[in-house]
Amino acid sequence: MKTYGLIGESLIHSFSPSFFKEKFEREYIEDAQYLSFSLASMNDFAKLLEEYKLSGLNVTIPYKQEIIPFLDELRGAAAEIQAVNCIAFENGKLIGYNTDVIGFERSIKPLIGEEHSYAMIMGTGGAAQAVAYVLDKLQIQYTFVSRKDNDDFLSYEVAEALLSEFPIIINTTPLGTHPNEDDSPLKSFDGIGKDHLVYDLIYNPGITKLLAECAERGATMKNGVEMLEIQAEESWKIWNK
Repeated sequence: MKTYGLIGESLIHSFSPSFFKEKFEREYIEDAQYLSFSLASMNDFAKLLEEYKLSGLNVTIPYKQEIIPFLDELRGAAAEIQAVNCIAFENGKLIGYNTDVIGFERSIKPLIGEEHSYAMIMGTGGAAQAVAYVLDKLQIQYTFVSRKDNDDFLSYEVAEALLSEFPIIINTTPLGTHPNEDDSPLKSFDGIGKDHLVYDLIYNPGITKLLAECAERGATMKNGVEMLEIQAEESWKIWNK
């Protein structure tokens, strides 16, 4: 039995285990299991490796960047953006990859029109770096929004006053994830209109408060379900190449 899994901080509402369970059943894969491993901190990672013989791992909030010192090598986009969501065990080494970039690109690209030339990325973590990597590839300019006091980022207060200037708005933060469905990275939605594309990487709930408020104002909306599915399939390919 091969064991795969997901590491993160709070995983009770993650869809990844159910996705892989259904995949294994659908494709008659009987020698594999996919488990959730909630880690209080990355200090617990070494213990996890001792307890389980693992064949592959996914990584989610808040460890996509914190995992890097524990790995032997980064490949592809992971090396460039310094964020990992997929770990392969190859010849005794832990190799970090990033399949978020593939999931995000394939899921947003069909929605992008000529008017979508500038994006607001809410959040600055590992997922935000994957989003920025894709936007660079698509030649779309972007600005990060953060609660951190840093001259490199817009504050949320300033960002909310400039929403009309950003035809693409992307949420990479966990704000709005079940069970905190009343949360939203934005408190004011003035300036959102029919020309906006609003992408929320959250997939549980399917329609976050952010997406609902923007849809009411005519915006095109997209949640993170398709991105999750694509990155999971790409992870499976890496683990079984």
